[in-house]
Amino acid sequence: MPQLRVALAQVNARVGDLDFNAELVLSRCREAHAAGAHLVVFPEMVLTGYPVEDLAMRASMIAASRAKAEEVAAQLAEEGLGELVAIVGFLDQAEGVPDGPGIPKNAPLNAIAVMHGGAIVARQSKIHLWNYGVGDEIRNFVPGDVLHVVEIHGVDVAAVICEDLWRDGIASAVRAAGAGLLVVPNGSPYEANKDDVRLDLCTRRAVEGGVALAYVNLVGGQDELVFDGDSLVVDASGTLVARTAQFVEELIVVDLDLPAARRLMPPPDTRFVGLRVVRTVISSEPVAPYAPVTPPILPRLGDLEEIYRALVVGLRDYVDKNGFRSVLLGLSGGIDSTLCGAIAVDALGPERVFGVSNPSEYSTEHSRSDAAELARRTGLDLRTVPIAPMVDAFQGALGLTGLAEENLQARVRAVVWMGLSNQEGHLVLACGNKSEVATGYSTIYGDAVGGYAPIKDVRKTLVWELSRWRNAYAEARGEQPPIPENAISKPPSAELRPGQLDTDSLPPYEILDGILDAYVERDLSAEAVVAEGYDAALVERVVTLVDRAEYKRRQYPPGPKVTRRNFGRDRRVPITHRWREHLADD
Repeated sequence: MPQLRVALAQVNARVGDLDFNAELVLSRCREAHAAGAHLVVFPEMVLTGYPVEDLAMRASMIAASRAKAEEVAAQLAEEGLGELVAIVGFLDQAEGVPDGPGIPKNAPLNAIAVMHGGAIVARQSKIHLWNYGVGDEIRNFVPGDVLHVVEIHGVDVAAVICEDLWRDGIASAVRAAGAGLLVVPNGSPYEANKDDVRLDLCTRRAVEGGVALAYVNLVGGQDELVFDGDSLVVDASGTLVARTAQFVEELIVVDLDLPAARRLMPPPDTRFVGLRVVRTVISSEPVAPYAPVTPPILPRLGDLEEIYRALVVGLRDYVDKNGFRSVLLGLSGGIDSTLCGAIAVDALGPERVFGVSNPSEYSTEHSRSDAAELARRTGLDLRTVPIAPMVDAFQGALGLTGLAEENLQARVRAVVWMGLSNQEGHLVLACGNKSEVATGYSTIYGDAVGGYAPIKDVRKTLVWELSRWRNAYAEARGEQPPIPENAISKPPSAELRPGQLDTDSLPPYEILDGILDAYVERDLSAEAVVAEGYDAALVERVVTLVDRAEYKRRQYPPGPKVTRRNFGRDRRVPITHRWREHLADD
């Protein structure tokens, strides 16, 4: 059987930075060539970054992407890499498709370019557009209907892009086309446990198509999305033969023994599962036999470490890609802000993290001491700005009471944070967790203020789990645990009135999070939530809180998606509506 050395380039692209991304492609091609690869595959839309959303419809960006793809192909040849075949994702344009209803402006294509010999020898666009969850590609792209088969050193190689692999029938087309290898460029965002789903999918499609399958994914953060890499290769029997690390850039090289190209193709108008198959011959002569390398199969991270790494990468790339020097957050000594502080230090280093303690007349001594202890353990910068005199000044003019007085304190804190942000150039972090965001247990323009929310998609019970994991991880490495034990063990409180606890306003978090999982993440009705064993009155109360808090969530900062249903791109509910979940009368 012919041999083929395939390189998968798991890279962190920047949306809109075509020059940076082009150099990223070129540098990985140099590495792949030095490693003796015959084919190198890059992720989906690597030249433009992904997702580009409505930028895809700008004629200027389409033209720049197409020109940059041609430029990269030519540069490879100029550098003596012309014999290397590179499959590179880019933004292309459908020819002869006029603008009109249902057609995205300028007919953009989510495409791949097959580069060889200084030119683009084949182009293929995404066939099935991703249009569920956080995907909205029907808005931005025109679908394709062609499956390319490219012969490389006597092996037929087919390619499909990300969502194409998830659709039943694609493997049948690949099998009918006679490919020996299927490569899959991806921009597949992270969510918990998705690595298991991906491996199962790749195994299933490889067996269905009778092909080896090479899956390469982006890595890094882009607004609310985090890409975890997790690139992998399985053989035609579905056996895993290579797998990258998660959340880091990496180039892996895999040697595959593959069936010889069959070369006889059906007539040009023949379609398989609605797809037209086009064949391009780059090289028919197999390479001389050589000793294969042993590729890595790197172990997966544990569930909690995986989520924590996603939060770190999401924050790091949001800060760096948006050009911020540092971050600032209010440190109350509570577990939410404490975990955010630890994440920020892990993402950016202590010299780029600034905390502010804002004691009021209701603040406990431990709120100050726990914040100071976090600073001591992590090395972040902590300053104290008491807010009692500021609150008194407002109260002298307004005379607020009750909830209005409580919220005033939270908003005064926010004024301090934003003032320091404006003066010193920090990005302010909002430290609310998903349970609070879901129920509206936050003060709009107060603790909800900021430019990024690291734990926005992390339920409260998971906040505690991640905090304990981070400390255990440090202890196992002989390091100082970053999170003070008292921040984990003490009852949570906003400290806006004497003796206040979160449980004064919310059910115990263990119960609340179960209800939120059913209602928010799984979209169950109130009656279905009750059927899972929860108290009916409590369910109705929580559901009402969630429904009424939509206006707050719309104004909440972006934060990294780690669950199957995050607030933002994943869940779109009107602010103004009259639908209410009510339980049937007994």
